[in-house]
Amino acid sequence: MNLNALGYVGIRTRNLENWVSYGTRFLGMQLVDHSRGTLALRMDDRKQRIIVHTDEDDGPSFYGWEVADTAALDALAAHLEKSGAKVARGSRALADERRVKDLIVFADPIGNRLEAFYGAEVASDPFKPGRSISGFRTGPLGMGHAVLTAERLDDVLPFYTEILNFEPTDFILKPFKAYFFHINARHHSLAFIDTGKNGIHHMMVELCYLDDVGQAYDLALQKPDMIGTTLGRHVNDHVTSFYSYSPSQFLVEYGWGGRTIDTANWTPHERTEGPSLWGHDRMWLTPEGRDEARNLRIRTAQAAGREPVNVMDGNYLRAADVCPWWNANVQARKTG
Repeated sequence: MNLNALGYVGIRTRNLENWVSYGTRFLGMQLVDHSRGTLALRMDDRKQRIIVHTDEDDGPSFYGWEVADTAALDALAAHLEKSGAKVARGSRALADERRVKDLIVFADPIGNRLEAFYGAEVASDPFKPGRSISGFRTGPLGMGHAVLTAERLDDVLPFYTEILNFEPTDFILKPFKAYFFHINARHHSLAFIDTGKNGIHHMMVELCYLDDVGQAYDLALQKPDMIGTTLGRHVNDHVTSFYSYSPSQFLVEYGWGGRTIDTANWTPHERTEGPSLWGHDRMWLTPEGRDEARNLRIRTAQAAGREPVNVMDGNYLRAADVCPWWNANVQARKTG
């Protein structure tokens, strides 16, 4: 019955052609379908991960959460109905449109459309990025994460934790309230920020090489107004990233180096250092909020707040041990 990963996201836009450019030449995704009113973007071996359609407004349309098989989908539908949620079985036409075997459709208490599915179609041809990138880190971790906003967190969090079985990872209270939840080894696949408004804050995709992020940042610096949060590194999931404004007016986090967690032995806790180890100047905060966030980062630096980077086989080289001081004094090198 448990959800496994964030599988796909639907997006509304008033300018479809801007999404073609942003999705391919900036994010590096592959355009796989483009009609008068819709387009689809690919990130990996799946036939599609992001579906964008023309609308009179901008924002997210739906979030597709993956389950293991038809038995898990049926069990989830029964569980949702027993919990009082209205559930509709997706039509064959909708399943074909989403490129999955079957799905159900329901909503959370604040109106976000959710879809649970199984059997995503896999492409026979290799992924061809829209610009030169190493690729996206997906697989069992899913396509990334979504951070939503809520007018009142108490109205929505119990639905995700008590009914959909999202597990709390950690939370911060300053310079804003944010709560992070996992369903697999990715630090969080979902988070909520207390903003006083229901909606989306950002969607995150993770790259396989740090240089992919830096090169995208160079592209963004050609249009500084598109940067919503500068380059920085998070305290909790260890991701090095920046955020840009999508053509649908919400942020997309472009990151590298996310940690994986031991879900069987994880204890939720507050992170008092603030959201970032360094960087991440948040243009969307009030001036007072930005000052508070900077002060938290400075305090973290003074307290020697550092974390080892998270790498994968093939995207790093080990440096030779040529520093006697480091070898003699920093045990974290050997254990981290």
